[in-house]
Amino acid sequence: MAVKDFFNKKPGQGKPGFQAGGTGGANTGDAAGKNGDLVNKISSALLAVLAVAAVILIVFNSFYTLSETESAVVTTFGQATVNNNKGLQFKIPFVQEVTKINTTVRSFEVGYVENANGDYQNIESESTMITSDMNFVDIDFYVTYQVTDPMQYMYASEDPELILKNLIQSTIRGTVSAYTVDSALTTGKSEIQQNIKNIVTDELDEQDIGLSLIDISIQDVEPPTDLIKEAFSEVENARQNKESALNEANQYRNEQIPAAEAKADKIVQEAEAKKTARINEANGQVARFNSEYAEYTRYPLITRQRMFYEAMEEILPNLKIIINNDEDGTTQRMYLGDLDGSYAGGAGSSTGGGAAGSGANAGADSSGAQTGGDK
Repeated sequence: MAVKDFFNKKPGQGKPGFQAGGTGGANTGDAAGKNGDLVNKISSALLAVLAVAAVILIVFNSFYTLSETESAVVTTFGQATVNNNKGLQFKIPFVQEVTKINTTVRSFEVGYVENANGDYQNIESESTMITSDMNFVDIDFYVTYQVTDPMQYMYASEDPELILKNLIQSTIRGTVSAYTVDSALTTGKSEIQQNIKNIVTDELDEQDIGLSLIDISIQDVEPPTDLIKEAFSEVENARQNKESALNEANQYRNEQIPAAEAKADKIVQEAEAKKTARINEANGQVARFNSEYAEYTRYPLITRQRMFYEAMEEILPNLKIIINNDEDGTTQRMYLGDLDGSYAGGAGSSTGGGAAGSGANAGADSSGAQTGGDK
């Protein structure tokens, strides 16, 4: 077609439908292709995100952690087992279900409750009890317990803590009702606590709910009125004073008894020492006597003279003259000093008792010792 004919052509001539249709089909195909590619990319990205999320979910559902104060009950198709291993643990995701159980020592109050600010509020329905002598008394208890069997704790009862608390309250009332008010307020506290603990422990073993009683202790015991409270306070003070006096007396006794025993031991030891010394001295004297007797049997005269001289030296240490009468009646005077050469005088003899007496008086030393007379 010539250029002139092209410009002189009227609208609608030729094949306008083909030309228009050809151009529109090409544009539509390009847009559809672009949209398809975008959908494919979005689908691929979404599938990738879902796959990553599924992997993360599976990984997180395959592991769990147990601390030192936890145990786990693992349920697999309705079958439960207990896992007490600590740390990171594996489980089959979406098949096994894990329930963690706190096994630390837990507690609750009976007869009172502690507020958020630390104040204590009395619960009369739990604390007020009747004793055996028909008196009222307010008793508060503090209970500590622990989960010892996680399996029984989960499946043996719906609310094990509630069962434990009701059991303890019932046991407390039954036990306190067997004691008088005086005993509950003073000397019977420890016995009440021990009896309650024994009864509750036996009951928990029989019911087997997975809980064990650690301890139960009386926190406070008071009479229901102020007047009675004051009277019992005086009784308690008197009892404490009595115990203090007894403790002081026992302390004094414990201090004095060892001192007295030590003194007694000392006296006994001294007596034993004196006894031994006297025995040794007596044995020495016996040995000496036996020795002297043996000498006497051999030389009687000489031994008698020596014994006489030794006795006189011991009895009259200042005596200077010894008078000895011979068998022929001659009196001999001998100065003791002559025995050791310390006296310068001599010895003499005279006959007759009077001469002997005068010689003895003349020969006495300056100390005035005198001896005279015949045998």
